Amino acid sequence: MDRVRTNALPVPDPDHVVRLREALLVAGFTADGLLELLGGPAYAALARSEAVPALRATRGGGPLETLVRLFLLQRPVPYQRARAALPVEEALGDGWLTRDGEQVRATVDVRPYGGPAGEDWWIVSDLGCAVGGAGGIGSKDEQVVLGVGGASTTLAGITVRTPVAKALDLGTGSGIQALHAAQHATRVTATDLNPRALGFARLTLALSGAHEADLRQGSLFEPVADETFDLIVSNPPFVISPRPAEGARLTYRDGGMGGDDLCRTLVREAGDRLNDGGYAQFLANWQHVEGEDWHERLRSWVPPGCEAWIVQRDVQEVAQYAELWLRDAGAHRGDPGEYEARYNAWLDEFEARKTRAVGFGWITLRKSGADSPSVVVEEWPHPVEQPLGEVVRAHFRRQDYLRTTDDAGLLAARFRLVDEVVQEQVGLPGAEDPEHVVLRQNRGMRRATKVDTVGAGFAGVCDGGLTAGRILDAIAQLVGEDPVRLRDRTPDAIRLLVGQGFIEPAE
Repeated sequence: MDRVRTNALPVPDPDHVVRLREALLVAGFTADGLLELLGGPAYAALARSEAVPALRATRGGGPLETLVRLFLLQRPVPYQRARAALPVEEALGDGWLTRDGEQVRATVDVRPYGGPAGEDWWIVSDLGCAVGGAGGIGSKDEQVVLGVGGASTTLAGITVRTPVAKALDLGTGSGIQALHAAQHATRVTATDLNPRALGFARLTLALSGAHEADLRQGSLFEPVADETFDLIVSNPPFVISPRPAEGARLTYRDGGMGGDDLCRTLVREAGDRLNDGGYAQFLANWQHVEGEDWHERLRSWVPPGCEAWIVQRDVQEVAQYAELWLRDAGAHRGDPGEYEARYNAWLDEFEARKTRAVGFGWITLRKSGADSPSVVVEEWPHPVEQPLGEVVRAHFRRQDYLRTTDDAGLLAARFRLVDEVVQEQVGLPGAEDPEHVVLRQNRGMRRATKVDTVGAGFAGVCDGGLTAGRILDAIAQLVGEDPVRLRDRTPDAIRLLVGQGFIEPAE
């Protein structure tokens, strides 16, 4: 792959941006339009940075094919074809395109992106920086700016989307999180250490028709000193990498601090930047250190006055982790001796820090000010159903309820089984009774939990009609158990079912 060009960014006239957006819509250069044109296999291949199927699907020369070749595949197209697809002279004058004789080329990657309510948006980034391919971005430019990747969409999906006054996108990159936040925040502030990223975020917002954000350059919370927010989101440079040699740092991923210090610092400092009731949501990597419980490591990051839900989605041993990020930078395509030296530098760094593995996941803080804040740290590598923003909100509502409700209150409460929960009975074929019963969620986190016959019977009867105590009395009579003893031993099981989202207070 050619070296990514970090030329001057487009500087479009506002009226020109409107006409360019209209041309993209008329041509069908949208997420749905791409899928219809390319078909499933070619569309999936494009997400892996494999261009050949998409090239074969765009040989027709129509406006949509032309735009795909220009902005997604970064191929030159004839001037006349570009003119038929978009206001080409305005695009040339503003810097979206450059002309070489009778051919024009794109200067930036413009990628259709579907918003959560069916909006047609476009994410603008550096050429050749569609992430997700096995070959890496192929650039050593420190200020290179990536487009939409799996991490970006994951963070967008887990973010709580309630209306807020002030939102902060810390480390905005190409602006995807700021774009989402602009739909439900009165004011959006977006920061980045890389000034080039701020330029791309401005283009993403403008081309997508979103409100302008307050764009500020700087590291971590420095650009917003003494300000507070209702929502903070960040897909930070979380990669745990050795300190790079001069000129070898990639700003989008290498935070410049040792180990997982950048993520720890970001989480710890977020508490002072949140308004009461506000959320801070991050993607992060963390070390699994020899002789240390990784759960406790992350608990120590949670700032005072905040509750936390931390989910480890994946864990990699250090050699696999090093290979992943060496390939991300394209180091495997260079000199073998240099690759070996860089590989050793990663392993030396991990050995010095006694790091045996690296975890990846989500961190959500809520500023509650609770005397006994809930801090849940768990591992959940299983498939989930995005978006999860409402699931995150519901998690903290449940923690509030459980913290403020004693056992007597639980028994006096009415509950209902959450929608999409099913029961599975597990046992040998022909057996009179199952070995155990599993409750399973078909939505959201898609949890499964094993329950005994009392737990299964209790959950099945929860329709909001009877109190928990009355249900347990009825179950005790059916199974021939002392109702007082059953009431005494069941609140812990009720707390588990509520805490994991299988049942909820009917009120």
